[in-house]
Amino acid sequence: MTLDDWLAHCERLHPLGIDMTLERVCAVRDRLGLRFTGVPVVSVAGTNGKGSTCAMLESIALRAGYRVGLYIKPHLVHFEERCRVGGQPVAAQALLPHFAAVEAARGDTTLTWFEFTTLAILRLLSQTALDLVILEVGMGGRLDAVNAIDADCAIVTSVALDHTEYLGPDREAIGFEKAGILRAGRPAIISDPEPPASLLARAEAIGADLWRQGRDFHVQGDAQQWAWRGRARRFSGLAYPALRGANQLLNAAGALAALESLHLRLPVSAQAVRSGLAQVDLPGRFQIVPGRPTLVLDVAHNPQAVAALALNLDQMGFYPRTHAVFGAMADKDIASLLRHMGPLIDTWHLTDLPLPRAAKAQALASAVRAAGAQANASIQTHADPAAALRAALASADPADRIVVFGSFYTVGGVLKDGLPRSAAPHLA
Repeated sequence: MTLDDWLAHCERLHPLGIDMTLERVCAVRDRLGLRFTGVPVVSVAGTNGKGSTCAMLESIALRAGYRVGLYIKPHLVHFEERCRVGGQPVAAQALLPHFAAVEAARGDTTLTWFEFTTLAILRLLSQTALDLVILEVGMGGRLDAVNAIDADCAIVTSVALDHTEYLGPDREAIGFEKAGILRAGRPAIISDPEPPASLLARAEAIGADLWRQGRDFHVQGDAQQWAWRGRARRFSGLAYPALRGANQLLNAAGALAALESLHLRLPVSAQAVRSGLAQVDLPGRFQIVPGRPTLVLDVAHNPQAVAALALNLDQMGFYPRTHAVFGAMADKDIASLLRHMGPLIDTWHLTDLPLPRAAKAQALASAVRAAGAQANASIQTHADPAAALRAALASADPADRIVVFGSFYTVGGVLKDGLPRSAAPHLA
């Protein structure tokens, strides 16, 4: 079976796409004998900032000379993006025996696509010689498949409203779910400067080693550089992370706190921190593609993330017009997303996405009008993100900008044939 065969097989196993339990995953984990021994494991949960935090941890550890295994999600184009060893995606062929092992171990246990693929990737990482393992948690924490692994250090990034139908209606309920990845006596790094009380209460109740932003680690900076101070270590004169956006400093601060908490097992030099933050790369997170018009790719898909995107766009400087390529899942708070972005957008290119739960482009068009788009804003609908981007590029002037956002599938759809070359037709 090829990797595509296995992925198709995984889609057919369970009647639900999401099944919020952990018992089945733990049962198959035990049958596989899946354990991480002798290597520190960091789990990263949160609403926004998880991927950026994982990428910064990986980049710093690689520059320190360590061999790093990373599980990050979701992928933009190819499934293999979800698993990296030594900074590179694993080959599809390398994953095949681990899919087969999970299939043999599960017996009559039904696993969702996410649970099955998570176990396969975890098995590969557990059988690879590594110095550090970084695991990005899915949408929750307490009942997420990644939580079948006891991490040596847990990071919780920002907590905001998303997936409320599964995680609860407010930040307190969601914070409790995220807190499920914390472990007694082990570092619990809280990057959110205003964490939910439920998250802090859980950390204290189980006796986790709680590290809070503003208490156990601090950041300060000016327009040119920033500094970080933890319990025992300091880094000053740091260049800002290569990942753009005002929120990335909070993510970097949490990553450095995690590395300090693991310092005895995984010492990292100041030079590794500097070069790691300067060279970190994560496609689709306020990614600016060189060319004219300016092209911005961002997977922001909940109100907090889109508010940060709007702020980052506002700080970019003047552009005569801003064109948006937007596609989103129907279960998202689309009205809130559009309220943040509406004042910035002159032309909307709305797109269908290849999932049943995605909002149709025509429905998005109605939502844009209802949200009070600019009076003279143009609205067009398209069958897929690539077509939407082609139309935006055709109508944009060289001095304009185009922002692609709303879902991983929206950004992935414009990247599937490679990084777009944004050149206005009359500049060719």
